[in-house]
Amino acid sequence: AVRLVGSGGGSLQAGGSLELICTVSGYKYSTGCLYWFRQAPGKEREWVARANSGTGRTSYTESVKGRFTISVDNAKTNLSLQMNSLIPEDTAMYFCAANAVCYSDYKLISYWGQGTLVTVSS
Repeated sequence: AVRLVGSGGGSLQAGGSLELICTVSGYKYSTGCLYWFRQAPGKEREWVARANSGTGRTSYTESVKGRFTISVDNAKTNLSLQMNSLIPEDTAMYFCAANAVCYSDYKLISYWGQGTLVTVSS
């Protein structure tokens, strides 16, 4: 089974930067995806960024393009999300995740980290 442990959340003011880290073990898919999702209070979990294991291609939801960067090491044991120019709307619990197929719907994702909280104040 795939195990993910996320960390790096915190509280900061708008305009600041934060890097989230996720340690991954047991991920052996050559064509799957590693992800960052987030869930704001009272809202549904949403996909933020993903990295395709087969192509190396990265994708971002529109609201974070140009501000967030997802990275995966070659061994696929370390996943990160560099977040710059943070805004209050980025406040959420952030989850790293993995799946054998690159879905965007969180309900179809098999493996999850425990979540790390990011709070951005104005």
